[in-house]
Amino acid sequence: MNWDIIEGNWKQAKGKVKEQWGKLTDDDFDVIRGRREQLTGKIQERYGLTMDEAEKQVKEWQDTINRNSDWQ
Repeated sequence: MNWDIIEGNWKQAKGKVKEQWGKLTDDDFDVIRGRREQLTGKIQERYGLTMDEAEKQVKEWQDTINRNSDWQ
């Protein structure tokens, strides 16, 4: 699944993102609004990760969503 599908289903995806990265705030979600780069940046900021590690986590999460989602 490409990111466009996640972005288009952001209201549903937001709950799954909250499960994965509980330190993200509602204000963070207002900034992210389904945009991958914003999500990666907020994960990096909240968890003190490198950009590469944050990107890796987002990629792994996206792969999990791909396998377990009926959004496709």
